[in-house]
Amino acid sequence: MAITQTRTAHLQAIDAAHHIHPFCDPKSLAERGTRVITKADGCYVEDSDGNRILDGMAGLWCVNVGYGRQELVDVAARQMEELPFYNSFFQSSTPSQIALAERLSKITPGDLNHFFFANSGSEANDTVIRMARHYWHLKGKPEKYKFIGRHLGYHGSTLAATSLGGMKHMHDMGSSTLPGFEHIMEPHWFAHGGNLSPEQFALRAAQALEDKILEIGADNIAAFIGEPIQGAGGVISPPPGYWPEIERICRKHDILFVSDEVICGFGRLGEWFGCQYYGVQPDIMPMAKGMSSGYLPISAVAFSDRIFETLNEGGPISHGYTYSGHPVSCAVAHANIDIIEREGLVERVRNDIGPYLQSGLAHLYERHSIIGEVRGAQALAGLQLVRSRDTREPFAAEDNAAMICRDICLEKGLIMRAVGQAMVICPPLTITHAEIDEMIDKADAGLREAASRLGLD
Repeated sequence: MAITQTRTAHLQAIDAAHHIHPFCDPKSLAERGTRVITKADGCYVEDSDGNRILDGMAGLWCVNVGYGRQELVDVAARQMEELPFYNSFFQSSTPSQIALAERLSKITPGDLNHFFFANSGSEANDTVIRMARHYWHLKGKPEKYKFIGRHLGYHGSTLAATSLGGMKHMHDMGSSTLPGFEHIMEPHWFAHGGNLSPEQFALRAAQALEDKILEIGADNIAAFIGEPIQGAGGVISPPPGYWPEIERICRKHDILFVSDEVICGFGRLGEWFGCQYYGVQPDIMPMAKGMSSGYLPISAVAFSDRIFETLNEGGPISHGYTYSGHPVSCAVAHANIDIIEREGLVERVRNDIGPYLQSGLAHLYERHSIIGEVRGAQALAGLQLVRSRDTREPFAAEDNAAMICRDICLEKGLIMRAVGQAMVICPPLTITHAEIDEMIDKADAGLREAASRLGLD
């Protein structure tokens, strides 16, 4: 397009005049000017000034197979020529939609064999809410409608998904919450564990779920939802034993167990899905992002045989989206899964790239006392920035420690994300050892400069 050839300043002015960005302060962004990304290849993006930047966030937690995959472009073009769109209403389906549903049934764990398609993680989790409540209605228990999530949980930004999540700043924007949603503590040992061992804290954090169930009454609760590792909350990885105990509590009280795999799915943790990494089996499983590696919008919700049998006998399902199972998105997602499988990216993360990245991050921890904790697993990580590692003293919010570090790293050619007072990393699963070395070197320099600016010389 001709507009990409104009000056950066002109693009920034147009952007400020007409484009409302998500999750930012529009006034300060307009004053600073947006970064205009024009190209991408492999693990790198390029901006309108020609700067080549290592993308340590895989776009937005999603470009699992890397940028520039001509195979996905070609698949999209062929599908658009053959059938650019048809809906899944009117008792209709398309070959690419049918093929993707079958393919997903082969890689999802246990009896998660039935799939409802949507276009984003937010829509997938709206679907979770409606379908879970519908399920309990059909079971003759309409009073089971409440959901339990976790503080700092993120499940999307529609009104329902915002309510499902536990992000206070999102709840506070126009009082954006609906009734019927409760939240318990996040399983962050470094922040809340005190003198408990990680294993002791895991049981305490899981007990918070049972305490909430007993407070509300199991007969009033439809489901518990959680991300295997809380991504947007700061890459909060639970201590050993947490997830099996959560699953046990859900089974004990006849509450549906939902594993939100929007970030952790499709190889991120060295398994096809994060619940497999932690050895648990959900009843419902929303997924998105890595499903198409972000090349086109698509998401899905997987349902167990048990739930589908009830839905199947319950009459019409009055729920759906115009673009549910868009034929082009389905074709691209199917081809994306082909790439992940053919190139062994799941196994590569488990046996090679994940351990190599975690080793590099451990090296950063040894070199920088500003890092209080390295958390996460395999190709997903968070670095907690602290004023004192020994006392776990955090930075004050006004210190803007993570934002300072983020901006320094970007100046040095590395995209990391600032979440609270943590730096988070989620690179493409195709990243090489040399690119991980580059990431660690640039993060090393960024952390050193950030510590200096924050008075930690």
